[in-house]
This record gives sequence, C-alpha cells and structure tokens, in this order.
Amino acid sequence: MQPQTHFALFDEGSKKEIRRAILKAVAIPGYQVPFASREMPIARGWGTGGLQITLSIIGKQDVLKVIDQGADESVNAVNIKKLVHKTTGVATTIETSEATIIQSRHRIPEVPLTEKQIMVLQVPIPEPLRWVEPSEYKTKKLHAENDYSGAWLLLFEQIMKYGKTATNADHPVLVHDRYVMAPSPIPRFDNAKMHQSDSLILLGAGREKKIYAVPPYTNVTSLAFEDHPFEVESFDGKHCHLCHATNVFMDELVNQETGEAYYQCNDTSYCLANLNEQGREVEVEVEHAR
Repeated sequence: MQPQTHFALFDEGSKKEIRRAILKAVAIPGYQVPFASREMPIARGWGTGGLQITLSIIGKQDVLKVIDQGADESVNAVNIKKLVHKTTGVATTIETSEATIIQSRHRIPEVPLTEKQIMVLQVPIPEPLRWVEPSEYKTKKLHAENDYSGAWLLLFEQIMKYGKTATNADHPVLVHDRYVMAPSPIPRFDNAKMHQSDSLILLGAGREKKIYAVPPYTNVTSLAFEDHPFEVESFDGKHCHLCHATNVFMDELVNQETGEAYYQCNDTSYCLANLNEQGREVEVEVEHAR
C-alpha cells in the first residue's frame, strides 16, 4: 500500500502555523513575520515560500494559476502547478480571471485582480535593507525605529552614479505609510498594481523564513525623491508584435535573421487571450521563461 498523503501535502498543524503567520502579516501590512519554513520536495530558491503559502490556504474549490516571469509554460511554473494539483486535485488554469489563487515569480498579471482572488508572490530576499545592513538583528531594529535612511541612501547613490535610480526590479515600497517592503523582484512596472489592489497579496520567502502581506485597499508607494520621481519601464510607441497590445510590460526580442528588435507581451496568457478575441491562432514564444 502507498502511504496516504495529506491534502495539500502538509499536515494540519503545519498549515495552521503558516496561516497564523499569514494572519499576522495581514494585520500588520508590510511587516515580515518569521515562520517555521518546511522542507519541500523542491529546492529552496525555487519558490518554496510562495508554495508553502499556497498549500496552506488552498481549498478543494479553488482554481490555481502559476506563472514564472509572465509565462505559464516555464519549467518552474509547470512543476509547481503539478505538485499542487497532485496533492489537492484542484483545478488549474492559465486564465487570470478564472483563478482564485495566483502564484507568481517576478510578475503580477496584466489583468486587474479582484477581491475574490489571492496573489501569492515568491520572494528570494524579503529584507529591503539587506543591501546596506547584513545583520538581521540590526535590520529588525531599524524597522522598529522606522529608520529607513539606508534605503534612501542606496537610491541616492544610484542617482549620483547613474543620474537615476537603477533598481530594474524589486524597487522598495512604503506600505500603509509605515513599513518599507521588498515587493519581490517584480519589475517597476508592476509596483503600482499593489497600490489599493482589490486582491490580497501574500509574499513568502522560504529560504529566509519570512511571510508578509499587502491587504486589499492598502496604500503602497514606491520610494522616490521629489526631484527624481519614480519612473517605470517605458514602452511608449511599442506594441506586441502578436496581439498588438500597448501599455503592458513587454519583452524585447531579436529577429535572428535580420537582427531587428521587436516586442512581445511578457504575460503570455494575456497575449493568448487577446489573440483568441481577435480570432487568431499564433504560437507565443516564451523567451523569458526559465
């Protein structure tokens, strides 16, 4: 006989402990809550924090979507989806609007999320002050004292060196006018999607053993100086070469024959949905997926 596995892999005691950490994180927006990160059948650094959150909150009626850098078809996304499905039997989808739980690495979908959805982000480094202070004890003290001069200094040094902030991803944000938070390595383009979001956003770092959250309808502001306002990646004048979408985050690709650059929606399911609406069938390249 095969040994019986628990629903969603974890025993109920483990799921309750992680849910308690989630509840505390929701109650204190942007605050990093320590939790007993479990051993997982995937390596740390491959999304164990987000996966532990998903396995602890998922129910039999949920519909799961997993994306990796905008793609549903990448190795990481496919295998996480298979693991959750195998241990729960829940339905899976690539349609953002159909999902009740969306687990993601490096992106927030282009389709606006709703109050009936939960966004779970995988986080490698949850501490926004880690680049200026290696001591965990000291960063906790700085958060308690509301001292974020180190984060501001880092941005100031970038402006002095490059003439602008050089955070291509994971640009720090101020949550609920209190905690400075690492939004996970999402592009700057996605930071605004956290502000006053209809959905609950949960962030998990398995290797660092931290869970934090942005509750619905919470103010989230990207750190910026008055004379150097926050700017997102610009795609002005660009459009997806497949679905012709504009005002979305796109990948720059290169035609191997001509050497010319062209653009494509980073969110592959969004691109496919647009193509279906247009009655067109085209194979979408997943150049950005790993």
